[in-house]
Amino acid sequence: MSSLWTPGGEHPVEREVDVDATDAPVDPNEQGPLNEEQAAQLAAAAEEVGRIREQLAQAPAELIVANHVMGLYEFAAVHLNREAPNIEAARLAIDALGGLLDACKGRLGPDEATLVQARTSLQLVFVQILSAGTGPRTD
Repeated sequence: MSSLWTPGGEHPVEREVDVDATDAPVDPNEQGPLNEEQAAQLAAAAEEVGRIREQLAQAPAELIVANHVMGLYEFAAVHLNREAPNIEAARLAIDALGGLLDACKGRLGPDEATLVQARTSLQLVFVQILSAGTGPRTD
């Protein structure tokens, strides 16, 4: 009998025994041949990925980079706005955001000033939290 661990505790799990199965590990990358439906689904998914990649290639690079900068901004903000802020996670996100802004200075289009202001705002909040000593987490 096996067991399954969950946050609520350990639970026994009954296993059906297949007398024809071996105990050899199964390689998840080894699959049998696809049936027609699976092959069609795979082809449709590959086609969709191709369309998405083409759309991405047509998007202005500064827009894509700015979107990643804003993702880092949001990530830092999440860690700074916790009851016990995660200072190290916020620091890493702010540093990464700053690295992108510094490396791309003058090439991020009309939103660059807004992105730089966002970084400044995060840095101010970061310093305020450190100065206030609100019990920041560093894990």
